[in-house]
Amino acid sequence: MRILFAEDDPQLRASVSRGLREASYAVDEAEDGSRALEQALATEYDAVILDILLPGTNGLDACRAIREAGIQVPILMLTALDGVEQRITGLDAGADDYLTKPFDFGELLARLRAISRRRGDVESPRLAVGDLVIDVSRRSARRGKRDIELTAKEFAFLLHLARNAGRVVTRAELMSHVWEDSSSSYSNIIDVYASRLRRKVDEGEKVALFNTLRGSGYMLDASRMRRPATRPAAGKAARARD
Repeated sequence: MRILFAEDDPQLRASVSRGLREASYAVDEAEDGSRALEQALATEYDAVILDILLPGTNGLDACRAIREAGIQVPILMLTALDGVEQRITGLDAGADDYLTKPFDFGELLARLRAISRRRGDVESPRLAVGDLVIDVSRRSARRGKRDIELTAKEFAFLLHLARNAGRVVTRAELMSHVWEDSSSSYSNIIDVYASRLRRKVDEGEKVALFNTLRGSGYMLDASRMRRPATRPAAGKAARARD
């Protein structure tokens, strides 16, 4: 998932962004409201975190402008102002939720998951593709009875494929949502990670789930695991009718 995080405090911005990346999110940072609004209007994000007291365009005005542009991305507002009126103002501006500083990072992650669920962007705490099961909250994966050890970036790659199972995920989409880079879709880093994931997911298995479509992208596909219903042979069917 790709997140836009707008915060003018450089230390807090760096700390939260690092934590989000360790939780397998791709993160774009903005130090003021004008830059945040520019990025939100130009890029498709899975969620936006906006501090209210941003320099330039404040978070409330940026939130209103995002909604006026017809963008329905989940928005979480952050503020040091702890009062009912401030929360009401933020929600009326179009925010989905409101978190008061200082906050626990675990609560920030939980609220991100919650607003994404309300928007329909997170299907379940667990995703299954054939016998591959991904636990989103624990950041773990298992195929059959075998645990799959994954790095944070490998998990983000696999999770994005699982959320789009049965559909080809392009290199450009992966660069944007996993590697935070919309400018290039030809980096060989994708090939390196795809090769690792293919081995970890499919090695020793009878049916391959991880598919590479040369020139197109990658896909998790469990269709070959589903056996077609057997039909009686023509001769046997005829004898049965007799």
